[in-house]
Order: sequence, then C-alpha cells, then structure tokens
Amino acid sequence: MKKILVSVLALVSLMTSQASAESRSAEALLHQMGQASTQLNYEMSYILIKQNSIEPLMYRYATYNEQALAHLVYLSGPVREVIRRGSEISYFEQGIDPFTIASSNMVAPIPPLMNSDIEHLSKYYDFVSMGKAREAGSACDVIRVVPKDGNRYSYMVWIDERSKLPLRTDLVSREGEALEQYRAVSYVVNDKIADLLDGLNQVTLPTAVSMPRRSNSSAGWFLAWKPAGFESINYNSYRLAITEKAVESQMYTDGLFNFSVYISDADSLSVREQLVRQGRRTFHSHIDGQREVTVVGDIPPSTAKRIAESVSFRNVNKKVTQ
Repeated sequence: MKKILVSVLALVSLMTSQASAESRSAEALLHQMGQASTQLNYEMSYILIKQNSIEPLMYRYATYNEQALAHLVYLSGPVREVIRRGSEISYFEQGIDPFTIASSNMVAPIPPLMNSDIEHLSKYYDFVSMGKAREAGSACDVIRVVPKDGNRYSYMVWIDERSKLPLRTDLVSREGEALEQYRAVSYVVNDKIADLLDGLNQVTLPTAVSMPRRSNSSAGWFLAWKPAGFESINYNSYRLAITEKAVESQMYTDGLFNFSVYISDADSLSVREQLVRQGRRTFHSHIDGQREVTVVGDIPPSTAKRIAESVSFRNVNKKVTQ
C-alpha cells in the first residue's frame, strides 16, 4: 500500500511539473510573438470573420530609424485606412474628416495579443500549449489563453514556428463557441517593407490631438465588483446631442478585454432591463432606482449583468450632471 501511495504521489508530481513546464513554454512563445510583432518588418493579409460578416484587411508594419510605422487598409467597401507614425495614429474614412490622435495603439481590427503585456496577463490568464497545426500554409504552435476565473472569454492563437507572428486568433466563449476569428491568408517578412513604409513620413497628416484624461474622483458612483485585473482607464461626462441627457461613463480594461459603464437618469424611454449579445459584444441595461445603468463590452452576458448590478452610488439623491 505504501509503495502504491508513493507511486501515485510521484505520478502527480511528474504531471504537475510537466504542466508547469508547458505553461512556461506557452508563455515564452507568446513573449516571442509580441517581440516579432513589433520588431520584424512584415506585411500580412488576413480576414476578420464575425458571425454575420467577413472583412478582408492588409496590415504592414516596420521600424525605420527606430520609429514604428504601420499601415492598415480595409480591402472591401468604402475606403478606410489607419496610419501609425511613431506615437501618432491617423484615421481616414469616407464621410468623416480625417483626424490624428496622440497614441501608440491603433483602434482598429488588428489580430489580438500582438501588443499585449504577456507578463501582466499571466496574473489573470493561464497559457496552455495545444500542440501543432497549420495555418496559411505554415506550421504553427497553438496556444490557448484561458482566464483564471469564469468571467471573461478566452483566445486560441496559432503562432508561426518560423517568424513567430500570429497567423490565426480565435475568440472563444465559455461554451466553446468561436465568436470571432482573425485568419492570415498570406504574409511576408522582408526588410524592404521598411523602405516602403518610410513613404508615410512624407505624407501630410492631420495635426495630432491629445485625448484628455479626466479623473473619476468626481463620479457619483463606483463598481462594488468587477473581474480581477480590470482597472478604469478613462472617465467622461457629457450630454447627448439630441436629448441633452446627461451621461457619465467609465472604461475598464484588463489589458486584453474592455468594457464601459454608462450612468444616466432614468426617464420614460428607459427600458427596465435589456440584455443583448452580438458576437463578442454584450449590452446589458437596467434601472436602479432613478438611474439607468448600462454595461457594454467584450465580456460574457453574465459578467455584464453582475457588473451592472454591482454599481453603487455615493449619494442616493444625487442626479447625474455634466
């Protein structure tokens, strides 16, 4: 009996050690992917597959004289482009005046995890090696990024064995449903892309504006609960253009997913409770006393509902004001 017990303990220890080694290997691959995404000069054509649409895109990235340059082009429909020059991002879209924002992160459909802080994410996600596969004609290592809790989605990432670039990324629900896919069709790694993108330095772009950061200390409410790792990155208050209705909002992120909370005074148009999920995006709204609470973000419906119900008001009688 004693020998059996020792054997079982040894087996458990071996399995734990193996799992730990695989986790470190998966995390190392994600670090290499992040480095490749920001250090190589490359061009990637890919499709973004949602539940009701397929969007073809082309993304070029390079560093020239230690400056990051990037160009994202939508390949169907109206002309849309996003240009990055260092710490400035310019947006071009038909029907809207072009504008530039002082930032180093594109708000655009770029494969997730490329610019993520993997070490930070490791506090809230486990990295699991899923073996080998092929994507865009290349051998890949497959990694699953799984939340340590059950309050957010997970990702599957196909990392090219040679370049370490992400060739496919699947957003997966807790039920195992693929909500969104980025799939590379072709890609090339070539230093000549840096010379090509250097032409962006000759283009006249709109003057950059800085997005104001406002403190949330003046907000009359706070979240009593949110998933671990989510922190407020932006607070705003404004009035809707048509109705003049005052709204307060805060955006939260864990470095991978985002959600926003909107607070306004309830009126005759407010819906008692509403829950809608479309692809990765969840919309949950309900009435809390005299206020309407709305949560919108890339989180499961049950998480959005729990966040909305956790909103606490510092002054029960205080109205939302601009």
